Amino acid sequence: MGILKGLKVFVFYLAVLSVFRMFFIFWMASYMGAGTGSHDVLTAIWRGTRLSMQTAGALTLVSFVPGFLLHYLWPRWERCCVLVLNAILLVPLSILYVASFPFYRQFHANFNQMLFTGANDDLYALLITMVQQYYLPVRLAGALLLAYVLWRILRAFLDNEFFENLFVGMRLPRLVRWLGRLAFLYLTYIVVLLGIFGGSLGWQTSVNWENAGVTKDEFLNEAILDNVQACYRAYSLNERMLACNGLDFTTDDIRTLAAKLANKPADTDDLDVYLTREAQGAQIEKPKQVVVIVSESFANWPLLDKYKDIPISQGMRSLIAEDDTDYCPTFLPNGASTVSAVTGVVTGFADANLYLTTMPESFAAPYPTASAPQMQKLGYDTNFWYAGPSTWERIGAFTQAQGFAHFYSRGDFGDVPGSVWGCEDEVLYEKVLAGLDADTPSFNVVLNASNHSPYDLDLDAKGFDREAVREALPEDHQQDEELLKELGHYWYADRELAKFVKEIKEKCPDSLIVIVGDHADRYNIDKTPTTYERYGIPFIITGRGIHKGTLLPDSAGSQIDIMPTIYELIAPQGFSYMSVGSSLTRTNRQGVNYGFFITRHAIGKADTVPLVPESVDGGEAPGLDQQAMEDYINAVRSISWWRPKYGPMLDESKLQDR
Repeated sequence: MGILKGLKVFVFYLAVLSVFRMFFIFWMASYMGAGTGSHDVLTAIWRGTRLSMQTAGALTLVSFVPGFLLHYLWPRWERCCVLVLNAILLVPLSILYVASFPFYRQFHANFNQMLFTGANDDLYALLITMVQQYYLPVRLAGALLLAYVLWRILRAFLDNEFFENLFVGMRLPRLVRWLGRLAFLYLTYIVVLLGIFGGSLGWQTSVNWENAGVTKDEFLNEAILDNVQACYRAYSLNERMLACNGLDFTTDDIRTLAAKLANKPADTDDLDVYLTREAQGAQIEKPKQVVVIVSESFANWPLLDKYKDIPISQGMRSLIAEDDTDYCPTFLPNGASTVSAVTGVVTGFADANLYLTTMPESFAAPYPTASAPQMQKLGYDTNFWYAGPSTWERIGAFTQAQGFAHFYSRGDFGDVPGSVWGCEDEVLYEKVLAGLDADTPSFNVVLNASNHSPYDLDLDAKGFDREAVREALPEDHQQDEELLKELGHYWYADRELAKFVKEIKEKCPDSLIVIVGDHADRYNIDKTPTTYERYGIPFIITGRGIHKGTLLPDSAGSQIDIMPTIYELIAPQGFSYMSVGSSLTRTNRQGVNYGFFITRHAIGKADTVPLVPESVDGGEAPGLDQQAMEDYINAVRSISWWRPKYGPMLDESKLQDR
């Protein structure tokens, strides 16, 4: 009877996870891509059900093992133990399910590594965001109510003894009874196998989180994972990141790739030789102020022609039209979160499964590719300005360890308006502007925060014309107040950014200003955006000496290419610097980050074999030099992995304990 109760618990959890999945697909159906049909939905449901057999089996074991033991040791405690343990399980299961809806809307994914990024984030700010934007108390109450209802259903299911009494009173031959017991045990064995192998009877055909996504639709592939499996995926990937197991290069691989990237012979094990560059000569008069603005969630899609009638990007559109400004529309962030942008600009390394702001090596000394020490060599004082608290991601300690002479954060600005993530952009820019001395050369990295959930700016007080934006939206989006609020924050970030650039030029006319987003992929008008619209960020460069054509006409890049672009613009001929990336004014026509590559005409996932390019402009898929792009991707990743973790020398013995 104990085994039968265990089977009933298994069936219950499998049914719950399957219903959860089906309702999730139904409720979030607008995120399915065009051309997704009923066959894809059914495939996702079936594949997910198989995967959830593994989850249901794991959840069942938690109560089955203690209950089975108590059944023979202290029978009167068995039922109580099973009910209590399952009550404990249903609470987090329900909370995860309720949380999965806003999580998907925010990140276009089921639970992923952002869970662990959040754990390193400002927990107080996260809590306030969840309360203000995601109505945490209401959702939590709903999740607890859901858990209680499910527990009552499970209790009734276990108390119903229809199956237990099915053959009671029937006089069956002993042989039949024994055959029935054998059949029951065989059925139990089959269920155990299905639970172990994810809906299969062996590992050869098992379903797991890595091979579950078999549909052509990204939303459905995410929906296949139940919330427990998604959390397990996040844990597995985070463990790989911490152990650096996500990359698998030998020292011979890295030497060969680094030599190709540097266009040098592969004749040394010193990586720094391959990273060393010489500037070809200044392209503009050396500016007094160099300002790199990394703008929160500042995506490129609002700057595209197809969205020009939506009045949220007039500031940057006007700036891009100026004679002293150039713009690259094919640019990638370093990673999916702000901290990756910070590490890319500060260290010059690509995102390579290392959490640089937590690694002891990052605090021992600046990396040779770090931006601040190299700008100091060019005669600049170095400042990092952040709208939020210095404790976020250890950003204060990290940037100073990487060579910034001065770090300023919200704690330095006094009692100023803003959200839990940081002061308002206009306040930050006011502080930066006050800190600029027209006669003192300085290099400034500015990281703002206003365009961030919980999107709590008083937009009406700021002058946002909500109705004008509403009228410009597609009809089926015009009543989406949350989208309007998000677009209003983009409008505010754009307006304040344009004002800030103008004020810098007025106070310090000989300035060089670079503008990029920290990442995109937070909100789009299209719920199934193209890869380019979803992930692309702008690269805008402006100031004295800049003109249309300063950047290569087919330039493309990522955040590791920002600093070499600056060096090649302002450094004298022969100036020695170290970089993984390269200049968009000289040579760079491709970019790569944690998951994607980009050129002027193509974008695609960086981890497929072969690479599958998608058109940037929506036309036919462009051609691509597969080998050259693969070598570039692998070179950037392998160097950005080895150099910060193991140092300059390529020594295979350092990998023995990996």
